[in-house]
Amino acid sequence: MSVTVAPVTGAGLVDVIPALARLRIAVFRDFPYLYDGDADYEADYLADFAAAEGAVIVVARDGTEIVGAATAAPLGTQDTAWQAPLATAGFDVARTFYFGESVLFDAWRGQGIGHAFFDHREAQARTHGASHAAFCSVIRAADHPARPVDHRPLNDFWRRRGYGPLDGVTTWFDWKTVGGGEERHELQYWTRRL
Repeated sequence: MSVTVAPVTGAGLVDVIPALARLRIAVFRDFPYLYDGDADYEADYLADFAAAEGAVIVVARDGTEIVGAATAAPLGTQDTAWQAPLATAGFDVARTFYFGESVLFDAWRGQGIGHAFFDHREAQARTHGASHAAFCSVIRAADHPARPVDHRPLNDFWRRRGYGPLDGVTTWFDWKTVGGGEERHELQYWTRRL
């Protein structure tokens, strides 16, 4: 496999949105997100994201096939529900970059693509004067009935990248879950100084 990883910004974002939507629906269907994705919701959500000044989608391609993507944008361009917990915790919203999804098909994992996603997003954040990067991860109980036996959380990977969870700083979002309806989910903030 010959995978390339490169950032896409500006007008080019619109071209990769459909592939990112498909990736989100496929990858987030698995544990821990258990997201029962909807193409119409994805189109609206990602169109808003693509319109954000300074936004980037880092795209992994195997030949011409998009097999992974990761997003980032200035926190100030994101929904206030994402901003508020960090602002309350003392972060300067204007100098913080928010890293959204990072989705990659299983067959391409373990090849350093996740590191490349972070490298490019952190570079974009620095270019836009950010002092910090932040992202959220869903909180799931260790005994969650849908947890696969071989599930390995990404916490160690994120810590090696210099990120740490912000104690007590979480947010709540609703999404439709696989085999269920709309449910409320708690997400943990992770940050690092750039």
